[in-house]
Amino acid sequence: MIYLDYNATTPVDRAVLDAMFPYFSERFGNPSSSHAVGREARAAVEQAREDVAAMIGAAPDEIVFTSGATEANNLAVFGSTLMRGGGHVITTAIEHPAIAAPCARLEAAGFRVTRLPVGRDCRVDPCELAAAITNDTVLVTVMHSNNETGALQPVAEIGRILNGRGIAFHTDAAQSPGKADIDVNALGVDFMSLAGHKFYAPKGIGALYIRRGAQLRPLMFGAGHERGIRPGTENVPLIVGLGAACRMAAGGAYAGRMRELSAMLLARLKAIFPDARINGSADMRLPNTLNVCLPGVNVHALLDRLTDRLAASAGAACHGAGGAPSGVLKAMGLSDADALSSIRLSVGKDTTGGEIDEAARLIAEASGVSIA
Repeated sequence: MIYLDYNATTPVDRAVLDAMFPYFSERFGNPSSSHAVGREARAAVEQAREDVAAMIGAAPDEIVFTSGATEANNLAVFGSTLMRGGGHVITTAIEHPAIAAPCARLEAAGFRVTRLPVGRDCRVDPCELAAAITNDTVLVTVMHSNNETGALQPVAEIGRILNGRGIAFHTDAAQSPGKADIDVNALGVDFMSLAGHKFYAPKGIGALYIRRGAQLRPLMFGAGHERGIRPGTENVPLIVGLGAACRMAAGGAYAGRMRELSAMLLARLKAIFPDARINGSADMRLPNTLNVCLPGVNVHALLDRLTDRLAASAGAACHGAGGAPSGVLKAMGLSDADALSSIRLSVGKDTTGGEIDEAARLIAEASGVSIA
């Protein structure tokens, strides 16, 4: 199996697994306990908090651990708006369901929601966002990078537009660690969501960055864990794993190698399919992500033929199946035919050149194209 679906999930890195293992067994303490076993667990949690903070340029006390980006997104969206009782929210037409669905719930509760369009490059226009701001705008939530096309959104520009206006600003950065710069101060965000399983930590762990002074109400209530924002005994092993993954990913550590592999893969595909074209921006995108239209190729049928040999996708793993054209690609203006002829291929930090060559060969074979 050639695995080129790293935007769906990544394997747990061996170093991450090694860091976690003792906290499943001999270092099993509850971080809230005052005895030595508990203090050892608390120290591990706080070290991981420092590691997460360092990766994004934050302070440790601005990090709250969650079960993943979906919980972090819900906490940011609902926690920053429901206290106001109403108002206006700005988002985009290409957000992950973990943002789109909460925004729809706000709309059903009486909030006004503006969903900004994107261009053929899959990027929102900051000028359109500025024009959409009203006197009662309470939240702007724009993803850092798109999970299907890899398109990097102009988050820093938006941050400058919102600076000093008293509007909460959130970004879902689940796809970006290790691949792009996600310094929270350079971006100007109040909230940022992270998902461990997108960058070699386990599933079921993530974090929410909450800028000091940002107003956020908890959605769950209990004891005082995580500053009372996310009560419940901390999942120490997974938190330790997230910290280890953040140390590895800091500074966009994987970007250079991923860019080389993606360029190699695109070149192979264009040699096989001369009409192949990138969906989205050729430059302003994650270095590991290729969303490519192969005109005339039924990608769903292609992937069915390769199901045991190549892992890739026709959209996003979390958007459901059924063979319908991608909503993200449709929002970019692609026809149904072109959307259904598009494949998402995402490389990982350990992908090899040999795997790239074999993936291209398998795609050609399954498409009935002969290659030299």
